[in-house]
Amino acid sequence: MVRSMLELEHGFRVVDTHVRLEPEADQRSGDGPGTPERLEREMHQAGIVRSLVYPSAREGSYLKANNAIARMSVGRPFVALARLSGPRDPDSGTGARLRNLTASRNEDHTAPGEIEQFAYDDRFVGFKLHPAKDGLPDEAVIDALESVGLPVLVHGGEEFGPKAIERTLATADVPTIVAHFGGYPLDRERMDRTIDLLGAYDDLYLDTSFVRFREPLERALREHPDRILFGSGAPSAHPSVAIMEILTLDVPEDAMRKAFSNNPGRVIDALAP
Repeated sequence: MVRSMLELEHGFRVVDTHVRLEPEADQRSGDGPGTPERLEREMHQAGIVRSLVYPSAREGSYLKANNAIARMSVGRPFVALARLSGPRDPDSGTGARLRNLTASRNEDHTAPGEIEQFAYDDRFVGFKLHPAKDGLPDEAVIDALESVGLPVLVHGGEEFGPKAIERTLATADVPTIVAHFGGYPLDRERMDRTIDLLGAYDDLYLDTSFVRFREPLERALREHPDRILFGSGAPSAHPSVAIMEILTLDVPEDAMRKAFSNNPGRVIDALAP
């Protein structure tokens, strides 16, 4: 395989744990953002050898979108996450807590049996959850996630911050990767509070997508070098730019190597060398 100039320049093996793929991309022509052809080309230009992909947000069930992502990953350097949805409101307010007492799954929400099907389908290596857009799974689904033991990539930010993560997922026996250091969009205080959680929960990891600030990146890589995973946030961010943000940090080269390859490969077998 021809190696990209950026890969030759930085010398690291890089895998990407945060890439959004457009499920309808194979039903239209063109080379727009989120299409597998464009993503594959940009990943190659950046020197990224494997990418963890998940479907974009939509109304209704994610079953068709998940299957489309898995299909488009075949023959490409992609590995797929199945996106989940649930009936519970992620808000911590009194009204949300009351609504959650009577919340029940409908036909569009992920059921426990689907978790088991995805887990034993070798097309998927884990799960993606965006509580603010898709809701939180109920306890039966959380139990199923614990049973299968595959990692969950969860959007962390303004609508689902460190307190919500600690209340719902950090205590579950599931490897949990919190995207954006838990601070999307660009909330340094939430990022710092989410980094603090790493000291209390052994199965919690952070991905670097859309962090952008030097200080929390350097702090996390110095204090918790085994718990940080590189994520580009493509296609919204160009993967080459995301890599350069890590390469320009004042941290040991070994910490970069762990974030780029070793840590993702330890959490997700399909990303290992």
